[in-house]
Amino acid sequence: MEIKRLKFIDKTYVITLLILLVFGLVVLTSASSSISSDPYFYLKKQITSIALGVLAIIIILRYEYIELKRYSWFLYGLAILMLIVVLVLGEEVRGTTGWISVGPLPAVQPAEFTKVLLILAFADFLNSRKGELSTLAQMLPCFAFMGLPFLLILMQPDLGTALVYIAITLVMMYIAGANPKILLTLLFSGILLTVLLFLAHVHLGLPLPLEDYQIKRLIVFLDPYNDGQGGRGPGWNTIQSLVAIGSGGLTGKGLFHGTQVQLNFLPEHHTDFIYAVIGEELGFVGAAFVIILYGILILRAINISYNAKELYGTLMVLGITAMWLFHIFESIGMSIGLMPVTGIPLPFLSYGGSSMLTNLIAVGIVLNVNIRGKKIVF
Repeated sequence: MEIKRLKFIDKTYVITLLILLVFGLVVLTSASSSISSDPYFYLKKQITSIALGVLAIIIILRYEYIELKRYSWFLYGLAILMLIVVLVLGEEVRGTTGWISVGPLPAVQPAEFTKVLLILAFADFLNSRKGELSTLAQMLPCFAFMGLPFLLILMQPDLGTALVYIAITLVMMYIAGANPKILLTLLFSGILLTVLLFLAHVHLGLPLPLEDYQIKRLIVFLDPYNDGQGGRGPGWNTIQSLVAIGSGGLTGKGLFHGTQVQLNFLPEHHTDFIYAVIGEELGFVGAAFVIILYGILILRAINISYNAKELYGTLMVLGITAMWLFHIFESIGMSIGLMPVTGIPLPFLSYGGSSMLTNLIAVGIVLNVNIRGKKIVF
């Protein structure tokens, strides 16, 4: 039975993912070689995270994804509990209280794992309301469901992850049949309100519910070369990323030969700005290759969701796809100056155990829907 089901696995999806993971390990080796006495320190930790993720995929594929429906409220409660615990006991890293350490174990970022937990729980929540999301009043419980974890994330504060939650919520609600006119009205109203509040802060001094460094990032996004500090100010990351990508040309300077990377002018180049490493060392060809791989991965995931036998599976896969799409768009966008710096990782490429494990767990769910979301004809 299990072997017969594996025949349905999307081979293009799996092969693309494997290429992306191997490519990421190669780039990470170059990106991290100059920031540790052991040039393979980050590579070894990333391989460990991938191994754990592959094990998680194998375990996930052994069970029927439909069984997760009975645990949806438990998963939601677990996500909320994790976000509360990190606020109370979390460690501050780069201005965000989002990390938990337990003894000698590596620190983990609960907000990464809660994305998948909330997608699973929200899929069941929406599935039970199919055909009942045509008015704003009917949608309010959905906004409340995702609003609580959204506020807890903002309290860390982690603006990047909070924005991911918004993308996931809107996409999943649309797929579940929510009135698109209301969703678009709320989205554009939220964008307009944010712009007005930001302008009021700049010109009138109105306080914003953000940390100073986050506000400065938004200000320098409009003009990173005018950061007001004449050096390593808030615009430094964007400037160095643009220099790195621009200097890469068509084919790049070659692995281990990027000056912005190897001389550590580009901050966080093994995590947030891994795409700038690709642009400098592998050029336009390498940067385009990554986008093509992501495009194939996203299109195959959409195809898997389209062929799912019921709405619950479709919602889970498209919620995960929305999560990946936002991460890809934001991470690449901030590397090329089209989006403000929010510090979210590039899926399957950026260094980070919590991020990699979360994304591979998400892959397991997508593949579960792929092989178990179809009826088998004997």
